[in-house]
Amino acid sequence: MFDQIANFFVYQVLSMTEHTQAADSLHFFVMDLLKIFFMLVVIIYVIGLFRAFVSTEWIRDKVQGRAKWVARSLAITLGSVTPFCSCSSVPLFVGFVEARIPMGITFAFLIASPMINEVAVVLLWSILGWKVTLLYVAAGLVVAYIGSIVLEWFKPERWVESYVWELKSHGSAKGAMNEKMTWTQRHQFAREEVKTIVNRIWKWIVVGVGLGALFHGYVPQEWVTTYLSGSSNWWSVPAAVLLGVPLYSNATGVVPIVEAMLNKGVPIGTSLALMMSIAALSLPELLILRKVIRWPALAAFVGVLSVAFILVGYLFNFLFA
Repeated sequence: MFDQIANFFVYQVLSMTEHTQAADSLHFFVMDLLKIFFMLVVIIYVIGLFRAFVSTEWIRDKVQGRAKWVARSLAITLGSVTPFCSCSSVPLFVGFVEARIPMGITFAFLIASPMINEVAVVLLWSILGWKVTLLYVAAGLVVAYIGSIVLEWFKPERWVESYVWELKSHGSAKGAMNEKMTWTQRHQFAREEVKTIVNRIWKWIVVGVGLGALFHGYVPQEWVTTYLSGSSNWWSVPAAVLLGVPLYSNATGVVPIVEAMLNKGVPIGTSLALMMSIAALSLPELLILRKVIRWPALAAFVGVLSVAFILVGYLFNFLFA
């Protein structure tokens, strides 16, 4: 649906020529902006409606009543089966924070969701075979699990923006009354949640997607493959991770790039490190997350994942040398 709207706007309303850099960038911008705002509104509304029925204390107690490894595994499983890009995962991340789900478990979902989805797995299987695909999935699960544990050590709760805690307090007060609320009151509560959060972060979404669209349209794929090929370049894996941050896409959209890189001689570990970085550390995602968590938490998130992706890249290059 979003692709069709973008096609109509860019190629019919504006009459732009297909497959030009400007048209590709604008098409990407329109499609992703619509998709992210749609996901943002729907997910926040649904979570807000759910919170109007169930108090945040009830959710917190249910999570705390389980062993951490169980709760973390459930979050990673949920992330793995939801085909969200990194930006689309942020609304659920916000909802989990508001519901007082521990930040370590919340980060586990945020890492797993963009890295692993069934479409990307099928595409990787067709290109790289089942062994490499299963190793990639296993690596993604391990990164999400261990990465979330490491992030939990930093106690990221202290770096959540104050307005999110205010939303949580507001939600708790409402949650105590949830049994007496009418459907109209619940709808109003969910609508206010959408209005509050979207008003806080919409500018960052526009800026982030705009930057991602510029890189999408104007950074040649040939340039990427030229400077990252060669297994003897020890710096190619860190460079791939660094380069992947602004090249915003989802795991499914990166698979064709990985295939092209492999065909041009880029090592498999370097290619998959780039894929992980693009999927889970996109610049738009970081800009949006900055409105939810402060710089220290964002730096810890980027640092932990960057180190993990570099290690995974080196491991795959060694295994398939």
